[in-house]
Amino acid sequence: MKCHEIRELMPDLATGGSAVTSETEKHLQSCGECAGKLEEFRQTMALLDEWEAPEPSPYFDVRLGARLREEMAQPATQGWLHWLRKPVLGTALVVAMVMGMTLFHGDDIIRHHTVNTAVSVQAQPGTAVGDLQSLDNNHDMYSDFEILDDLQVQSNVTANP
Repeated sequence: MKCHEIRELMPDLATGGSAVTSETEKHLQSCGECAGKLEEFRQTMALLDEWEAPEPSPYFDVRLGARLREEMAQPATQGWLHWLRKPVLGTALVVAMVMGMTLFHGDDIIRHHTVNTAVSVQAQPGTAVGDLQSLDNNHDMYSDFEILDDLQVQSNVTANP
């Protein structure tokens, strides 16, 4: 037997709930640590056997009955606090949900802002990425060139009738 198997059996061995087998006895003789733990268990069980629970006072039942009657009568004497309890809990739940949603959404805005600022790295001019960034940044100006192209086409049409 192994030490972990003996440790699982120790509470039963200490109380006498199970008989000591030959394998268990051999292990306990060869392993001083397990034998010491079993002896500690037996001493603890012996102390628990000697312990006696104290008797309750003779007036315990009378006082318990009086206390129960007081507790049962108390909800009727609470007055205006009784109706306040449930709406306050509901309001607190709504406030907590709104705060949680605000914090969650606010965290998303902050995360979105940091991502957008991290992308603002400029590429080398003349590269494909640099040209695309230039087109994206100067979109308004390039869209005005289309108007100029349209004007040039109209002037050519009127010049060559």
